[in-house]
Amino acid sequence: MKPKIAIACQGGGSQTAFTAGVFKALFENKIQDYFNIVSLSGTSGGAICAFLIWYALKKGDDIVWKRLIDFWEDNTAQTAQEKFFNDSAIKTLEWVSKGKIPQYNLSPYSPIVKAWFSFATQGLRRRFTDFEELLGSHIDFSELATWGMQPEPPILLIGACNILTGRLHKFNSYREAIKLEHILASACIPNLFPAVSIEEMAYWDGLFSDNPPIDSLIKSNFVGIANLPQEIWVIKINPTTRDKIPTEADDIADRRNELEGNLSLFQSLGEIENLNNLFLRGAFNEEFLAKIDVKEPMKIPKSFPDDPDQDYHIPMIEMSEDLAKLLNYESKLDRSPEMINRLIQDGEKQGKKFIETRLKQMGLNNESR
Repeated sequence: MKPKIAIACQGGGSQTAFTAGVFKALFENKIQDYFNIVSLSGTSGGAICAFLIWYALKKGDDIVWKRLIDFWEDNTAQTAQEKFFNDSAIKTLEWVSKGKIPQYNLSPYSPIVKAWFSFATQGLRRRFTDFEELLGSHIDFSELATWGMQPEPPILLIGACNILTGRLHKFNSYREAIKLEHILASACIPNLFPAVSIEEMAYWDGLFSDNPPIDSLIKSNFVGIANLPQEIWVIKINPTTRDKIPTEADDIADRRNELEGNLSLFQSLGEIENLNNLFLRGAFNEEFLAKIDVKEPMKIPKSFPDDPDQDYHIPMIEMSEDLAKLLNYESKLDRSPEMINRLIQDGEKQGKKFIETRLKQMGLNNESR
């Protein structure tokens, strides 16, 4: 039988175009021939990628990754005016981070902000300035509304933060119908967009939640016993390590953002590592394990590669070191074609390397494939 896998996608704004490249490589290298994808999860930009792949699988698209790549290409600055708007915004943010110009803290609810944005985006494509419009160009949400809950694999989990209750929240296709508002909620950056209201609750970016959702992937009440994975693959955006101490204000802010983005991921992986250790020490009886079809420790990425105590891991799928060093916090908002294309291409490279290595670990090589 094919191993059951869950793929979790970390958030990171425009940098999650890398995730699109990874998915393209995984499906081009026939991931479905060797693995059973039982669930997908994501936060913010990672939620968008996971959602588009989930939707393509449910629709039975011939080329599973195409809808996702088309979305990212559509999301780039295409006209001269869009490129000017994008480059000016990114450069201004960089100057603010470096302290070259003053920072003004304005609310997305402010009439001044709304008026400025309306003026500054005149003449730009609607899909470039309206995220809901962009999503609607690639997803038939009226059709999606007729689907209802989807308890059959793959299950989709989308991370968000309920800002009224202060609790983490996962929108879950196993329990409810997935809606446009769920995607908007997970990607709602508080300084840029008003909170997304759903029924009587309000939500912000899933960065304040699980980035990405991990622990729910191994809970039968979230995904169903039949959909518990044997492996979890993480497509990771924020780098774990740095080779020097950040000393400039912008570097400090950038590193702080990376650490915050990884915090919930490492906590969730740590919980699973603890469960694996309990399993190896015989803490669970055979009858219980048989009910959830667990025969061995779950294969998960190492939180820290140099940890000698964890030997039941698979690597995370991460950007190349050269590319990661070029990126900063502002690049998470950069939609220049050069940046997006480079991220996608690096994702393809790293995704191909990952799947080839994983297949070799299973005793499969190019000839047997």
